[in-house]
Amino acid sequence: MSPRALLTLSLLPDRYAICTLDAKTATPEWSSTGPFVSVSRTPDEVSIVCPEANVPSGTNSEPGWRILKCEGPLDFSLPGIIASIAEPLADAGIAIFTIATYHTDYVLIKEPQLETAISALTTYGHAVRV
Repeated sequence: MSPRALLTLSLLPDRYAICTLDAKTATPEWSSTGPFVSVSRTPDEVSIVCPEANVPSGTNSEPGWRILKCEGPLDFSLPGIIASIAEPLADAGIAIFTIATYHTDYVLIKEPQLETAISALTTYGHAVRV
């Protein structure tokens, strides 16, 4: 068995929403401002993560998410980064939404579960900065 990845995660400020738009929709201007924004386009949808305050009413969205950032940069050859986060959170009954960038990974957790998530992660051995 290989050693498990132990990480330092930082809690980003603000609340975020995960939105979905029709695949043919142009990327809306409201989705491109804020300290953290992620836009993914597939043949099936446009998926946006942005500050909750940016999302216009009537948008198909799931508000109330907080973001934990893996402090990086992380090396592409490191195995099990997301697994080392997902495992203790799954054991605690916490659903996650993940985003990977070139330098690091981000894990979104519903705000009411944040304290439980931090406890599960620190018990596993990760450090969490709030």
